[in-house]
Amino acid sequence: MTRLLYNLLFPLAFLVILPCYLARMFRRGGYRRDFGQRFARYTPELRSRFDHGEWIWIHAVSVGELLIALKLLDELHRRHPAWRFAVSSTTSTAHALALQRQTDWWVPIYTPVDFPLFVRRALDAIRPRAIVLTESEMWPNFIWTARRRHIPVVLVNARVSPRSARRYRRFAPALRAVTRHLQAVGLQEKSHAALWAHLGVSPQRLHLTGSVKYDPAGDHPHGRDFRPVLAGFGFAPSDPVLLGGSTHEGEEEILAQCLRILRTRFPAARLLIAPRHVERTAKIAASLTPTGFRIARRTDPHTGPAPDILLLDTTGELRDWYACADAVFMGKSLCGSGGQNPVEAILAGRPVLFGPQMENFAALRDALLAAGGAVEIRDANHLAAETIRLFTDPSHRAKLVENAGTALRPHHGATVRTAELVENAVMGSDSPRARV
Repeated sequence: MTRLLYNLLFPLAFLVILPCYLARMFRRGGYRRDFGQRFARYTPELRSRFDHGEWIWIHAVSVGELLIALKLLDELHRRHPAWRFAVSSTTSTAHALALQRQTDWWVPIYTPVDFPLFVRRALDAIRPRAIVLTESEMWPNFIWTARRRHIPVVLVNARVSPRSARRYRRFAPALRAVTRHLQAVGLQEKSHAALWAHLGVSPQRLHLTGSVKYDPAGDHPHGRDFRPVLAGFGFAPSDPVLLGGSTHEGEEEILAQCLRILRTRFPAARLLIAPRHVERTAKIAASLTPTGFRIARRTDPHTGPAPDILLLDTTGELRDWYACADAVFMGKSLCGSGGQNPVEAILAGRPVLFGPQMENFAALRDALLAAGGAVEIRDANHLAAETIRLFTDPSHRAKLVENAGTALRPHHGATVRTAELVENAVMGSDSPRARV
């Protein structure tokens, strides 16, 4: 009954959301390339690649999940060099980044729309030995069709925010028709085990792996030193820099207010802003123009005095920009809700500040605050005061970073444990070592 209702209602829902989906694709650009893959139409060259070797399908919906997949890919390739991987994503930004990073042993593709015809066509082409889903992305027809073909499906790095948990519990009877087909679930936190058990996953299939995203081991080395880029914009090495990472609408103005306060103590202070969605860059620049600050965009040629605010209007570079900052504010934590992942900034050795809206990372937030590894701020004045303290006291900066590393310690080794979980699914075994 659940399957019948889903396949009756999903086409209607798809038509309703299609205009917004297409508008977002147009804003972000890059939607034309490989568009047919959304309907499981692959080039002859790609089909030829799928005809050779043993393939594992890893699904990573957006950029954040893709970065998890890249760490997991490296570990799996180290263990099994003969395996090949198809890495699917839903957003054009993730797909573009995957195209930049692809190698001869893995290929990026778009996720097919979750209609039975397209799912069957995609599985016919790739014929994966196993499917790996990241975080919380579970498309019903994709899972149902895979299990009918006896393809094991594993959910790794399972993440459940408080809001998602409430929604999952509300629709638990329907979700059980999907989750009962998961061969294994790799949990970030032990506290999530009860929810997944309520959703129909047997305790034998629940494994505490920790978060691949929070695991420093196996992390890709920072690919580029952007300090020469800052020098090209006129930044001096001694200029104190605050970076706003993955900012949400309204937070850019708060950061500009903070910069104005910072300038009373540090006249050379600079602000880097990396919006969560780069298509907002022009709107952000327009909203900040009345502040009187000099504003520049990362992708524009620059001449003249150094800008007060540099807008980072690129995708996939933020983790490398963190190393250029003296302090980092994590976005979507003062405006909007849910927050953004602070771990990349921590792993770059930078102190982190965030607002009270960090629900999507509640367990990590609590661990960081308990360990003294981050600072929660209330508004622009509080942000400025804490940033001034960080600019003034290098020992305080170092202590925050050290304490943050302590908070991440339970996740050390998560990449290896998750790779073992996938390996067991592919090889047809079920090691009990990591069970909850």
